[in-house]
Amino acid sequence: MSDPDWYRTFFTELPNEFWRRAATPEWTAADVDFLVSELGLAPGSRILDAPCGSGRHSLLLAARGHRVSGVDISTEAVTHARAAAATAGLDVDFTVDDMRNVPQTGAFDAAVCLGNSFGYLDPAGTAEFVAALAGAVRPGGGLVIDFSATAESVLPGFTGERDVMRTGDIEVEARTEYDLADSRLLSRYTFRRGGQVLDTTAVHHVYTSGQLTGFLRAGGFTVTGRHAGPDGAPYELGSPRLLLLARR
Repeated sequence: MSDPDWYRTFFTELPNEFWRRAATPEWTAADVDFLVSELGLAPGSRILDAPCGSGRHSLLLAARGHRVSGVDISTEAVTHARAAAATAGLDVDFTVDDMRNVPQTGAFDAAVCLGNSFGYLDPAGTAEFVAALAGAVRPGGGLVIDFSATAESVLPGFTGERDVMRTGDIEVEARTEYDLADSRLLSRYTFRRGGQVLDTTAVHHVYTSGQLTGFLRAGGFTVTGRHAGPDGAPYELGSPRLLLLARR
């Protein structure tokens, strides 16, 4: 059995640093260009980034003149984000909390859930998260969900083969299996840096594209588009990534 609350303890310094290195500035810039264009974000827009991780999207959105609030459960990630904001002279409101505990003020012009975080929660938790996002975003406001665990992405040709990735002196070995009983990806990671070794498991609940639409509709959103990446390519069966657009 895997821990349903795995994400509360998974994101410590070593995994976080690996992904901070792996996500290039070019990737982040492409994502932010997509968000601004597709959501029609005017300068000074209020944006909620949940979960925000180490803040790469929040920081760039703030650098482009938007008012950003980021929420993440990882104290290490938020500490890193706050330090990066201070270094860059950016005013970003970063908070350590569960992504379901976002400020439900109804004042945000848009919310974004990036970095494949949407599948962290089980169906009941996912419904709670969408309801919280709906409470945060003003009527007519936008939403973008970045999800790589859609069934249409994961299942065609799934093999679960061992993968080894490196960024500088950090190496991670990943083995992923598909849990048929609960429709989940169980990704078992071994991170290594020098003599430091961390064995840990991540869980992504796999939802169909239609189920995602159902979650959003039940929460008060209307799906307006599906893309396979920030270049605007259409999402198709087998596309490795889904960028789902919606309006409140």
